[in-house]
Amino acid sequence: MVAGIKGMFLANKKTDNQVKTHITYNRGRDWRLLQAPSKDLGGNNIHCLLPYCSLHLHLHVSANPYTSGNIASRDSAPGIIVASGSFGSELTTSNVSVFITSDAGNTWRQIFDEEYAVLYLNQGGALVAIRHTPLPIRHLWLSFDEGRQWNKYTFTNTPLFVDGVLGEPGEETLIMTIFGHVSHRSEWQLVKIDFRSIFNRRCTEADYQTWHLHDQGEPCLMGVKRIYRKLKPTSRCVMGKTYSVSMTSGPCDCTEADFECDYGYERRTDGRCSPAFWFHPSSMTRSCTTGMTFLNRTGYRKVVSNNCTAGVSVVYTARRQQCPIQAPKGLHLVTSEGRLTATLGTNVTFLVFLEEGDGARTSITLDFGDGHALTYSNVSSIEDGIKHIYKAVGIYRVTATGENSLGSETAMLYLHVTCQLEYIHLSAPFVAVRNKEVNLTAVLWPSQVGTVTYIWWIGNNTEPVITLEGSVACTFSREGINTVTVQVSAGNTILQDRKVIAVHEYFRSHPLTFSSNLDDHNPDVAEWRLDVSRVIKNSLIQATGVREDQLLVTILPGLPTAAEFFLLPDKQLNEGKPDKNLSEVLLSALNQNLVQFTLRPGVQVTVYAAHLSAAPLVDTSENHSGSAMLMLLSVVVLGLAVFVIYKFKRKIPGLNVYAQMQNEKEQEMMSPANPTEATPSSQRDLVHSLEILDTEFNSRAVGKYLLLPSLSPVHAIFVFSINHFVLLFSCAVLFHETHPVPVQSRGD
Repeated sequence: MVAGIKGMFLANKKTDNQVKTHITYNRGRDWRLLQAPSKDLGGNNIHCLLPYCSLHLHLHVSANPYTSGNIASRDSAPGIIVASGSFGSELTTSNVSVFITSDAGNTWRQIFDEEYAVLYLNQGGALVAIRHTPLPIRHLWLSFDEGRQWNKYTFTNTPLFVDGVLGEPGEETLIMTIFGHVSHRSEWQLVKIDFRSIFNRRCTEADYQTWHLHDQGEPCLMGVKRIYRKLKPTSRCVMGKTYSVSMTSGPCDCTEADFECDYGYERRTDGRCSPAFWFHPSSMTRSCTTGMTFLNRTGYRKVVSNNCTAGVSVVYTARRQQCPIQAPKGLHLVTSEGRLTATLGTNVTFLVFLEEGDGARTSITLDFGDGHALTYSNVSSIEDGIKHIYKAVGIYRVTATGENSLGSETAMLYLHVTCQLEYIHLSAPFVAVRNKEVNLTAVLWPSQVGTVTYIWWIGNNTEPVITLEGSVACTFSREGINTVTVQVSAGNTILQDRKVIAVHEYFRSHPLTFSSNLDDHNPDVAEWRLDVSRVIKNSLIQATGVREDQLLVTILPGLPTAAEFFLLPDKQLNEGKPDKNLSEVLLSALNQNLVQFTLRPGVQVTVYAAHLSAAPLVDTSENHSGSAMLMLLSVVVLGLAVFVIYKFKRKIPGLNVYAQMQNEKEQEMMSPANPTEATPSSQRDLVHSLEILDTEFNSRAVGKYLLLPSLSPVHAIFVFSINHFVLLFSCAVLFHETHPVPVQSRGD
C-alpha cells in the first residue's frame, strides 16, 4: 500500500514463472505494469516497451526501525515513492538500482545505480541517501528537489561501518542519527547530524505548488479528483510543524471502472462480470418472503471507499425489489459431510436447500426411508440440518419434499447404512469329488453389515469371481490340493478367509465323535482344530497301519466337538477306488476304542465312530438315480402285493398252505448253527445274509410253484407275482451294492 494516496497499491505477481510489478489506483479493480524510465543516470535512452519490458521493484518493507527497506513512502509526502528494483522482462536480484517517482507511479526516474537507504526529512522537502555497503563510509547525499539533484556531504572524518540510521520523532524533523562502528572490535559510534543549519528561512505560500493526482492523465481516482499541495523543487526552506498536506477534492460521475465484480461473479475476457460456474443468482431469493423486498444484484458492486456519484451508478447498483411469488424450485438434499454412507447407530445430518421459492411459506417434509418422517413449516427453520439415527443396516431412500400453495418440488438420495464387519468364516468341504459341484459359503459376523461385495479366488484362477451373494458354486477338474480365498468388502473394511480343499476322484468318509472331556478344552479356533486333526490322524495311522497319504482328518467347527475322516484310494492297487477293507479296519479300530490320544497331561481323549459302518462309496457315475428309483419302485410294488395277499389269503385255496410251507423253509434257512452268530457284526454281514436269503428264498419259491400243479390259475398268478416281486427286490439290493447311491461328504 502506498502511503498518502487512498486506493493505490503496488504488488508483485508471478506469471509464467516470472515475477512482475503491477500498480492499481482503484483498490485492485484494475492492474497495470510500471513504465520503465526513459533515460538512465548517464542520460542515455532506455528502450523498454510494455508489456515485454517494464520496471520491477523489490517491495520488502524493513521490520527493523533502524534500517530502511527496499521501498519507502510517507503520508506527508504524497506521490513520492522511493524503491529499489530493475527493469526488464522480470524482477531480478542483479543490477539493482534505486528509482523514484514524484507523481504517484506514473513516471519513474533512476537516482542511483547501487542500493541506497533513503530517508525523508522536512516532511518530504528533503531526502537523505546513505549507501548500502559492507565497507566503511563517511559520505551521504542530500536532495531538495525530489531526487533530481544530489549534493554530497561528509558526516565523519573516520570511515564508519554503518549499522543503521534513525530520524528524530516527527515528520518535520531535521535531525538524524547514524550509528555504527569503526572496526569490527570497536564499540558503537553515534553520529548526530543537524540539518537546520542549511535552511535559512521558513516556507511561505509562495514556496508551494499544487499537484493533481492522476492515473496516466485520468484525474478521477476512487471516484474523486484530488489536488495536493507540495513544496516547489527550487525552494529550500523549513516547512515547520504548522505545515499540513492541504488537499481539495471533488466528486466524479461513476463509470464502469468504479465497480468491481460482486460475490459469485467473475470478470470475463470482454470485461463484463458473469456468474461463476458454482454460483446460482436465483439462490439469493431462497429465503425471500412474499410481501418483503430483496436486493436484486447486477453482478457489480462499487469498489470499497469509492466516492463517485451518479453516472452509471443506477445501472450497476443492486436494486431493491419485491420478493417474487413462485413455486419451490431447485430443491437439494445432501448430508452434512457430503457422503452417501453412514454408520449404524450414529447421527446423520441432512441438509435441505431451496434455490427458488418463498422459503418462509414452503413446508419441507423429510422422509428418512425407515418409516419415520418429519415436517417443517419453512426452510429457514432447518438451516442447521435435520439429525436422524438409523437402527438397522440397509439402503434407505431419503426423500425431501418442498411444498407451498403454488406447487411442490422433490429431491432424494440413497443412503447406505452399514456397521463394522468384525469376522468372516469361509465354510467349505475338506475333501471334494473331481468335476462335482462344491458349495462355498462366507459367513459374516455380524450377519447384517450392509452392502457387501464378495471376491472369490478359486484354485489357480488368475481372475477373481465377484458376487453380491455370500455363496458360490464351483468345480475342480484336477485332483490335488486347491486353495480357496474369499475377501469381503464392507464399507472401508476388507476381511478375508482361506480354506484348502483336497480334490479326489473317489473317497470314503465317516463322521467321528469324541469322549465328552474334549469339549471342555475346545476353544473352537481354526488353529486348534488343525492341530488336533493332525493328532487324530497320527493316532489312526498307529492303530490301523493305514498309509499317511490315504487318510485325511478334519475337525468340524462348533460344539460338541465332531470330526470326519476321509479314506482316499490307492490307485495302483485298487483302480483308483478306496479299499473297502481299509474302511472296515478303521471302523473296527474305532469301535474297539483303540484310537486314543493325550490332549494334555491327565486328559485322555477317545475317538469313536459316529455310526456302525462307513459311508457308502462316493462315485461320480451318472446311473445312480436309475438304480435308486428301481429299488424304490420294487419296495412299493412288493408292499402292495403283500397287502393284497394278506387281504385275500383266506379266500384263495391252497395259498395258506403255500405260505405256511414257505415260512417253514425261511425259518430253516435263517436259523444259525451257532447262537452267537445270530446277529451280524457289521453291515457287510447283514447285507451278505440278505443276499443269501433273497437268492434261496426265490429259488425255493419258484421250485415250490412248479411242484403244485393242482393250484388254480388265480392261485398261480398270485404265487408268481410274489416270486417275481421278491426277485426284483433282490436284484435291486444287489445292484445297489455294486452301484451305490452317491453320498455327499460331511465336509460339504
